[in-house]
Amino acid sequence: MRHLATSILHRHNHQRSIIHLRHYKPQKTATAPAPPSPPKPPKKPQSFTFHDHTWEDPYSWMSNLNDKVAMRHMDMCMEQEEKYTEAVLSDTGRLQSKLQSEMASRLAFDLSTPPLRWGPWLYYRRVEEGKQYPVLCRRLASLNEEFISHKSPAAGFDFTSGKKIEQKLLDYNKEAERFGGYAYEELSEVSPDHRFLAYTMYDKDNDYFMLCVRNLNSGSLCSKPQAVRVSNIAWAKDGQALLYVVTDHNKRPYRIYCGIIGSTDEDVLLLEEPDENVYVNMRHTKDFHFVTVNMFSTKSSKVFVINAANPLSGMTLVWDCDGLAHCIIEHHQGYLYLFTDAAKEGQVVDNHYLLRSPVDASSSPRIWESVFTDNKDMVVDDVDFCKTHLALIIREGWKFRLCSVALPLSVSKGPVHLKELHPYFLPLPKHMSQISPGPNYDYYSSTMRFTLSSPVMPDAVVDYDLSNGKWNIIQQQNMLHERTRVLYGTASSEKIIEKYSNIKSCDSMNDVKYEDDNLWNDLSEFYACEHYDVSSYDGILVPLTIVYSRKYKQENQNPGLLHGHGAYGELLDKRWCSELKSLLDRGWVVAYADVRGGGGGGKKWHHDGRRTNKKNSIEDYISCAKFLIDKEIVHENKLAGWGYSAGGLLVASAINCHPDLFRAAVLKVPFLDATNTLLYPILPLTAADYEEFGYPGDIDDFHAIRNYSPYDNVQKDVLYPAVLITSSFSTSFGVWEAAKWVARVREFTFNDPKRPILLNLTTDIVEENKYLQCKESALETAFLLKMMES
Repeated sequence: MRHLATSILHRHNHQRSIIHLRHYKPQKTATAPAPPSPPKPPKKPQSFTFHDHTWEDPYSWMSNLNDKVAMRHMDMCMEQEEKYTEAVLSDTGRLQSKLQSEMASRLAFDLSTPPLRWGPWLYYRRVEEGKQYPVLCRRLASLNEEFISHKSPAAGFDFTSGKKIEQKLLDYNKEAERFGGYAYEELSEVSPDHRFLAYTMYDKDNDYFMLCVRNLNSGSLCSKPQAVRVSNIAWAKDGQALLYVVTDHNKRPYRIYCGIIGSTDEDVLLLEEPDENVYVNMRHTKDFHFVTVNMFSTKSSKVFVINAANPLSGMTLVWDCDGLAHCIIEHHQGYLYLFTDAAKEGQVVDNHYLLRSPVDASSSPRIWESVFTDNKDMVVDDVDFCKTHLALIIREGWKFRLCSVALPLSVSKGPVHLKELHPYFLPLPKHMSQISPGPNYDYYSSTMRFTLSSPVMPDAVVDYDLSNGKWNIIQQQNMLHERTRVLYGTASSEKIIEKYSNIKSCDSMNDVKYEDDNLWNDLSEFYACEHYDVSSYDGILVPLTIVYSRKYKQENQNPGLLHGHGAYGELLDKRWCSELKSLLDRGWVVAYADVRGGGGGGKKWHHDGRRTNKKNSIEDYISCAKFLIDKEIVHENKLAGWGYSAGGLLVASAINCHPDLFRAAVLKVPFLDATNTLLYPILPLTAADYEEFGYPGDIDDFHAIRNYSPYDNVQKDVLYPAVLITSSFSTSFGVWEAAKWVARVREFTFNDPKRPILLNLTTDIVEENKYLQCKESALETAFLLKMMES
C-alpha cells in the first residue's frame, strides 16, 4: 500500500500578543493509513456427524456448488479477497516488477524442443514469433543432419539446397481456435508407420479430453475414430488400428475400444469394467508387438496383453496379484519383462524388481523368474528397454546413478547380481536429485535420452549412446552460468553479450572427465548444496537438502524457505528453479525436507507417511524446521514454509502444530479440508487418493484424518504466521478449501496486520504461460520479502 506523507507548514504570527497563545491548538501528528481489514465471509451454522463424532462447519456453504445463492456469495467473497490481497501488497508493486523482470530474464528462450529421432524422422515442437502455442513439426534426418529447428535456416528451409525440409504436423494455435481459445493436450502418439497422429485435446466447456486423429501426409483430420472422455491411446496393426480408453462420468477409465483408421464401421468395444472400484489403463510395448492392459483396484492388480497384429483376437492374462501394485510390461526378443513392486509370497516389498517370462509360456498360472538378485544397497528405481540394451536408474541410499546392460540377457543363469552383467555406469553431474527418462520412442536405437536434475544446475537434457558410453548435452540453459558469474564478480559482463544459443550441444565432451562442473553448467561455484540427516521425533533420519549463496551466507542471520511434499511416494521436486535465484541472491537459504510419505526411500518410506501414519510426515517437516533454526542455518524469526497441493496440507498442518516456528508460508493450490473432501467429494477422487490420505469409513483412518486435517485443527487465540494461498477454480482441490481455511484462521487466531492471511486466485492458463508464471512467482517472492522485513 502506498503511504502518503503529509507535510504541514508552520505559520508563526509574531504580531500576536503572547496571551493569544492559549488559543493555539497543537498540530496533529501525521499517522500512517490504517491497514486494510480482512474480509469476513458470512457464517451459516451446519453440523455433521460420522462415526458418532459431531462437528460444526459454518463455512460449508462455500462448497455448495449447486446453490446459486451460495455461489453468488462466494463470488463476492473472492472479489473481496482479491482486493484485500492487492491492498496488503500494494507497497510491493515496484518490487514485484523488479522481481518479474529478473525472473523473465532467466527464462530459457528455447524456440524449439530438442529434436527427437524416431526412425528416419526428427520430431520437435517450436514456437513461431507472436504465437502463444507451439507447432509440432518433423523433418527427415537424412536431408540435413546438422539442422536444428530453432537456428538458421528458419522454418525448416534449407537455403543451400533450396528445399523446404520441415513438415508442420499440428499447429496448436489452430487447435486453440477449435477449442475456445484454449489448447491443452494430454496425449500425443505418432503411429509406428509415421502416417498418423493420435492426440487428445481438452474441451474446457465440457471438462473432458477429445480424441482426434490426423493424417500426417494430407494434414486433415480423420473422420474416425473420434471419441470423448479419452484417457489412454495405443496403436496396433502397424498404425492401421487405434485402441483407446474412455472414462465414465466420474472420470474412471472403464472401457477399451478399437477403431480402424479410415473405416466406416463402428468402433469395437473390447472391454467394459462394471466394478466402480476397478480402473483400466493401457499402453503399447516399445516394439509395438503388444498392447498391455492394466486393471487395478486396492484389492488386486491384473495385466493382460493384446496381440497388436490382431487386436480383435482377445486379451491374455499374464499377471495377477493381490493389492494395488505398479506393473509395467515390456517385450524383448520373445520374453515379457515385468517391472513391479507387487508383494512377494504375501510379503510387502520395499522396492521395485524386474521379472521375465517367455511369451509362449504354457503354464497356468504363468511362471515369472527374477532377473536380478535382491540387493538393498543397489535398488533398481526404473528401467527402459531398447533392442540392444537395458537402461537402469539405480538408487544407492538417496543417491541416484544411471547404467546400461547389454541385451539379450543369458537365459540359463537365473537371477544374477547386477555386477555380474558388467553394467556401464554413465557420467552424471554432482548433487543429482532426479533422473527422468525421455520419450525414447525408437526401440531400434541405442541412444536414450534422460533429463538430469540438480538443486544447483539447470536441467540438462542428455542423449546417451548405450553402445559406447558417449554422451551429448542436447539442451540446457547455459547463459545462466555466465550471468551468475557477472553477478558474483567472477567474470566480465562482456561474455554474456556474445550471441550464442541457450541450447548446448557438445560432442567433444565424450572424452573428458564428467566430474568437471563447467561441463554441466553447474552453479555450485556460487551456490552451496549441502545434505543433512535430521532426527525426527521417533529417531528416524530425514534427509534435508539446503542450498544457499556462498557470498551471502551469514550464521544465524539468513531467512529461509523450507519445501515439503510427502505424498503419493513422489520425489520432492528439488530441481534448480530460476525463480528461487531471486531469493538466493538476497541471502535466503532454500531447504528441502524429504519427509516420509514421499519418494526416494522405497515403499516403506511412502507407507510410513500415509493414512494413519500421516502424522510422521508432519513431524518430519517440523523436525527439519527446528533443525534449520537450532543449527543457526536460518534466523529463528525468519523461517517460511512452502507447499504445493498435498505439500500444502503438510505445511498447514505443521503451522497448526507450531505456529510460532514459522514467520510466513506460501501454499499453492493446497489440500486443506481433508475431512469433508474425503467424506463428501465434490470433485472425483481416485483409489490412490484414499490410499494416501485414508478411508473415512475406516474408524482408525477417520480419527487420523480428523487429527491432521488443517481446517479442523486451527488453534484458537494464538498468533499465526503470514500466509499467502494461491488457488484456482480448476484445481483438484477446489478454491473453497482455501477460502474455508482462510476464514477459519482469521476467525480463530489473533489479527496482526504484519502477519496477514491472503488468498490469491490465479487464472487457468498460468501453467501454460511462462510469463504469467513469472508474475505469480514475483508476487509470492515479494510477499516473502515483505513479511521478513516487517
